[in-house]
Amino acid sequence: MEQEPRAVRFSQTTLTELMIPSYANFGGKIHGGILLSLIDKVAYSCAARHAGTYCVTVSVDGVDFLEPVEVGDLVSLHASVNYVGRTSLVIGIRVIAENVRNGIQRHTNTSYVTMVAKGDDDKPTVVPELLLENEEDARRFLEAIKRRELKESYRDAFDNAKTRIDVQANLEKLSQQRCVIGWDKNDI
Repeated sequence: MEQEPRAVRFSQTTLTELMIPSYANFGGKIHGGILLSLIDKVAYSCAARHAGTYCVTVSVDGVDFLEPVEVGDLVSLHASVNYVGRTSLVIGIRVIAENVRNGIQRHTNTSYVTMVAKGDDDKPTVVPELLLENEEDARRFLEAIKRRELKESYRDAFDNAKTRIDVQANLEKLSQQRCVIGWDKNDI
């Protein structure tokens, strides 16, 4: 059954939550894991809206903690579908923390979450195409393609390099790092 394309704005989702003391770590800042959980939650909501079905997280890319989030901040996570494949969706998420006392808003995180839509049989199912209504939508779609290409080339390059690492030939590199060789190097 062919589905109608859905615009980015159709599934845009904002989740706002107050950061309470139980979310804080020993340093008094909000745990990164709390933010990751909220990122996953808003990504699911956005993806499920677009797909019209249950979705699961496949990968989370580019979680950079740009600034700490404080207890008492209102955190808003803005999610949009940036890209769709046949069964997958890339959700872009921008995290904003707001100090409600002074009104200052800070961009604390940007993340990209890849989700896969699941059918009633728990197998991947086709998602509606993404209707790009403006240049911004097209730019984000193209950036998602580029991120995917770079991720695949990095994975391939690293997998190839990993299988060719000769520990004995590279021990000198370790001498310049903060590590200690705890075995007799002549035993290799």
